[in-house]
Amino acid sequence: MDLNLKNRTYLVTGGSSGVGLATVAMLLEEGAQVVTCARDVDRLDTALSELPGRDRVLTAACDVRDRDAVAGLVEIAQSRFGGLDGLVNNAGSSRMKPRAETTLDDWRDEFDLKFGGVLNTVETALPALRKSSAPSIVNISAVLARQPETRLVTTSAARAGLLNLSKSLSLELAADGIRVNSVALGLVDTGQWRRRYENSGYAGSFEEWESEIAADRGIALGRFGHADEVAHMIVTLLSPRSSYVTGTSIDVCGGVARYV
Repeated sequence: MDLNLKNRTYLVTGGSSGVGLATVAMLLEEGAQVVTCARDVDRLDTALSELPGRDRVLTAACDVRDRDAVAGLVEIAQSRFGGLDGLVNNAGSSRMKPRAETTLDDWRDEFDLKFGGVLNTVETALPALRKSSAPSIVNISAVLARQPETRLVTTSAARAGLLNLSKSLSLELAADGIRVNSVALGLVDTGQWRRRYENSGYAGSFEEWESEIAADRGIALGRFGHADEVAHMIVTLLSPRSSYVTGTSIDVCGGVARYV
């Protein structure tokens, strides 16, 4: 199915690995143009170097907590590609700390990245998005937003705040025709789980180790997700074919969610 993304332009934050990289690759497959960023631009360029359609990608070093830097990305998209049709707010990683070990600075940093970073991209991109014929925003969240994990207390709280913000944005921006949705992740093998396996000293295969963790975490499908499985949902939500979908959150989590 043609998702009608050809020649449209999308900004993807955190594009150097995992879900961000898979999303960039899938957008390129659909004929879109992409502006993407990471704090380490050399790593980003290396990750993207062999992607088909690399000539339709612009990269930049950017910390999404810096609004001026984010505004520069939006300006790049408009000057090079003539506009902006959507955002994928993906930048961020999990902070593995229980509450007793978490400092106030940890809390501030987590919310600044996962909450403030999204506000920066949305606020600076709004004028450009309002000019698009099919504007869409997808915020990457996690099942932790509704199903907190005590080992990831700051991430759980920040994701819950982002989920609430996404709903508010969907209501506010509907008048401009801008759709806002969320994709909530479960355990996705973006490379960090491979590294944990290699450092675990586990005697069996990765698949055996993965299966044991999946069983322990209650993942119904019995395995981790893959980045391209998440990217497929993101790109689908960006597509004009999803034109009547806004204000929703779709789980890509293998059935680990226990809420209704």
